[in-house]
Amino acid sequence: MKVIRGIPPAANWTPCALTIGNFDGVHRGHQALLKKLVATAKAQDLQSCVMTFEPHPIEYFAPEKAPSRILSLRDKLEALAKVGIDQVLVVHFNQHFANLSPEEFVKTILVQGLQVKSILIGDDFHYGAKRAGNFSSLQEAGKAEGFSVERMDTLMESNERISSSAIRTALEQGHLEKARQLLGRPYMLSGHVLHGQKLGRSLGFPTLNISLANKLHRRKPAAQGIFIAQVHGLSDNPLPAVASLGQRPTVDDSGRYLLEVHIFNFNQSVYGKLVQIELIEKIRDEEKYNDLEALQNAIWQDALAAKNYFEITDHV
Repeated sequence: MKVIRGIPPAANWTPCALTIGNFDGVHRGHQALLKKLVATAKAQDLQSCVMTFEPHPIEYFAPEKAPSRILSLRDKLEALAKVGIDQVLVVHFNQHFANLSPEEFVKTILVQGLQVKSILIGDDFHYGAKRAGNFSSLQEAGKAEGFSVERMDTLMESNERISSSAIRTALEQGHLEKARQLLGRPYMLSGHVLHGQKLGRSLGFPTLNISLANKLHRRKPAAQGIFIAQVHGLSDNPLPAVASLGQRPTVDDSGRYLLEVHIFNFNQSVYGKLVQIELIEKIRDEEKYNDLEALQNAIWQDALAAKNYFEITDHV
């Protein structure tokens, strides 16, 4: 899959079938739309293309109100590649882009820039300044400019929309199995292993400190707390672990969010490695303890809970 940042010159582009959106989570509803896009592109001998934004428009206009991200951009791109998308446009969302009228967006971006021949959108799609453009106006523009427009309804399950919002709620409430069902895969976060303060080592639990991409270290994660986990990317098989995703209130008052992972029976230097952390089940919320001894005791209990889980569960 080709990843392109910004709108390329028309001369460097081939006609495409396009969808536009944030696609946070690339959940089952997204996957259904994306698979339909791929099929349409192949049937019309076009490139399948996803246009997404960095930052997300809500993060640009009102960062304090922006919802937590389910996936980093890196993880989102990996999920899009697995669906079979040919290319992804990562558009830098700024004031200039925000000011484009619906007509300008269609003319300069879709037609002149991307040579769009087919567009597939979700049922809540809006575009242009102040979200003035909608499905009807895009259909009319397509008739005038020579591209087709199709809309796909939201995927439902048990009378509930499969949506990024529903997944965020499940993660915030610690319902990892429900998040897994809505995503269609386990919930995972990726990052490079960084050097830390080595506090875990002094407490008898050496940890991998995982970088959180897209400035997630300054924003509340969708999932937060202590988790039974698995680490992918360091062995042929996932490694059983216990993970902490939060602010470490007992030892850190910076307000930064950190993902720390203790892998059982593991003693290798893996600094710089890119790993994927699968959160399987939430053990508890993060707590602030009076001293390091109390913290150490809590970690022992968390590790015991995770070990017991793996002993009685054939997790895949």
